[in-house]
Parts: sequence; structure tokens; C-alpha cells
Amino acid sequence: MIVGDFSEEKKQPKRSNAAARLLEVVVAVLMLLVLSPLLLAVAILIRIESPGPAMFKQQRGGLYGRHFKIYKFRTMEHGRDKKRNRIDPFDGDPSITKVGNILRKTSIDELPQLINIVKGDMSFIGPRPTVTDQTDNYNEYQKQRLMVKPGVTGLAQVSGRNSLTWDEKIDIDIDYINRKSLRLDLYILVQTVVKVFRTEEIYEKS
Repeated sequence: MIVGDFSEEKKQPKRSNAAARLLEVVVAVLMLLVLSPLLLAVAILIRIESPGPAMFKQQRGGLYGRHFKIYKFRTMEHGRDKKRNRIDPFDGDPSITKVGNILRKTSIDELPQLINIVKGDMSFIGPRPTVTDQTDNYNEYQKQRLMVKPGVTGLAQVSGRNSLTWDEKIDIDIDYINRKSLRLDLYILVQTVVKVFRTEEIYEKS
């Protein structure tokens, strides 16, 4: 499904070119190869601790509102995620497994999204993809958030995610799109690494 009419936007020059896309895919593939032992170990630990698949899959809204399936390591008891409307459970939610808690604090649960990057659904940097119930009902202002591919991390995530309202996140994401540059992307990457090591702002508030 595609939200709204993006025909004119699609005709405009793209910010990223084929070379940048190729580089992104190469880096994502290399990361998957290097991290494959870790990914396998995490998958085994998830299966050992609780029944159910190691991978969590969910429909999200992406570029121009197109739906795609996002991949994450399962951090909750199998089936509990389907009973919740929010994207992420809050810190201390009893449905989060012990392994899942560690994965969230280290952001390892997000690593399978490298697959989404290879598939072309996501980029390393961009607005975080939200559930389709939200993107399908964006107003005209919010639809600007869909003008670039969603990212594994983004400006809103390094700008105080837990302390931000939904409207503030939208404003920050749109500001990022308007100011998108290599310098800004590098800043976001550095800040993401810092926050991961400090295990800051891992959970979304309910």
C-alpha cells in the first residue's frame, strides 16, 4: 500500500545515487557476514529461553508509505507482541524475556534489520519505521516523513527519544529530511554508538 500521492516527489532528483546504494548494501552484507556467529548465538539463546521463533517480523510503513516486513530478534514472549498496539514495550514490561532485556539494552535486537537494508526496505540512517496503522493515516504534514527510506537509527533516536512526544519526533524526522547531509548522518552514527554503549533511551515509553 502507498499512502497519498507521491508522484511529483518521485520525479524529483533522489538524494542518494546508485553508488551510495551499492556502498550501503556492501557494508550491510559485510556486517552480516562478520556478525553471523553472534547472530546465530543470539538466535539459539532466544529459542532456548522461550518457545517460539527467534525472529520477530512486523509490517511497517516505509518509503512513500509502502508496507514492508521488518526483522528484529524476538525480545518478548511469543505472541505477547501481537496483543500490544505500541511498537516497543516499556522498560520493566514482564513480557520481555531475560535474553530480550539484554538484547534491547545493547540494541542487538535491531541487527537483523541489516537484512532490510540489503533488500532495499531501509537505510542505515532515517526516520524509524512505524506500524502501518500509523503511516496509513498520516496527515499531509506527517507524510513528509515518508519521503526517505526509514532507518535503523535516526535523528529522533539520538535527540532524547524517551523524553519526546510523538509530534516532536515527527518534527525532528522532517527536520532531518530537510537537512539531510553526509555530515548530519555521520553525527547520528556517532551519537548512536555513544548511546548504545551507555545503554541510554533504549525503550519507548508507553
